[in-house]
Amino acid sequence: MRGRAGSYPESYTSSFASSKVFDVDATSQAVSYVVTVEIGDPPTSYQLLVDTGSSNTFVGAGKPFVPSSTTQMTANFMSVQYGSGAFAGSQVYDQIELAEGLIIKNQSIGVAHLSQGFEGVDGILGIGPTDLTCGSIVGQPDQCDYTVTDNAWNMGLLDAYEVGISFGPTQSMDEKNGELTFGGVDQTKPLTSENPAGMYVGYEQSISYGNMGTILHHTAGILDTGTTLILIATDAFKRYQELTGGVDDEDTGLLRITPEQYGSLQNLNFKIGDNDYSLIPNAQIWPRALNEAIGGVADGIYLIVNDIGSNAGEGLDFINGMTFLERYYSVYDIGASRVGFAKTLYTYAETN
Repeated sequence: MRGRAGSYPESYTSSFASSKVFDVDATSQAVSYVVTVEIGDPPTSYQLLVDTGSSNTFVGAGKPFVPSSTTQMTANFMSVQYGSGAFAGSQVYDQIELAEGLIIKNQSIGVAHLSQGFEGVDGILGIGPTDLTCGSIVGQPDQCDYTVTDNAWNMGLLDAYEVGISFGPTQSMDEKNGELTFGGVDQTKPLTSENPAGMYVGYEQSISYGNMGTILHHTAGILDTGTTLILIATDAFKRYQELTGGVDDEDTGLLRITPEQYGSLQNLNFKIGDNDYSLIPNAQIWPRALNEAIGGVADGIYLIVNDIGSNAGEGLDFINGMTFLERYYSVYDIGASRVGFAKTLYTYAETN
């Protein structure tokens, strides 16, 4: 499972009237989503993990980097530590194609000489805040690099300084059921009539469990496509464990419940701004069809809420990861430093 100073242009627009909106297919690998990108000329294809929790793009964890006519070598050495992995290597600048017509020139890319924690992928497509790139160049703590979204916006390729994120509950490996929309939102997605609610990146929420009361009081955390689970502060997690009756499963690292306990699960309610977003019982369990992908048994029932590793009040009290995003459409509005959510047909789906 995946765990977890540039400056923006002054102008910003949220108009979607023109055609500078690009959809990029994302494929589920059970614990993460990956996209295919083309780097260089002639291009080489790489499978990169989609990550809003980091901002450097790097390759070489699986397939080696292949230099081309557009590659600009540098003397810089890069090193980035992630929540569950790391890479170290060199920095190059090259062109990267995310979709037909979305070709970004002179993109900073890390080329891994050493990496760990990225089995099954070639690296990361980092689409988080620009500031997360700062300090990744060894010996240059103040240097920051534009992300692929920053550069696409600076080049005038996008209608809006935004990325729409659409994931869906997954029942099989390599299922192409995700999508990134650079430059806006995908208006064809089956959203409900409820408009996305805005909140700041590094936003705040509270969590309650059914009619049993609040388990995590109003506090700060993040949204992260690169994290598989929903992670909450240790004291909140212990309360959730008590209420659900889950027991620690050594094989998966998750809480396991019985069919009878599943039948008694209540909604997990996220209060974000003035809006409530609920995970029904079915949304709180790992897809049973993919139990063996995480080391579980075929008939096991495992909860996707887990421990962040520190008590509330430490500054990062929750991470709403991939399993949350499979139930809600998300828009990362980079220009306005906020995130919005909308319900989809998957929000209340009984799929797991």
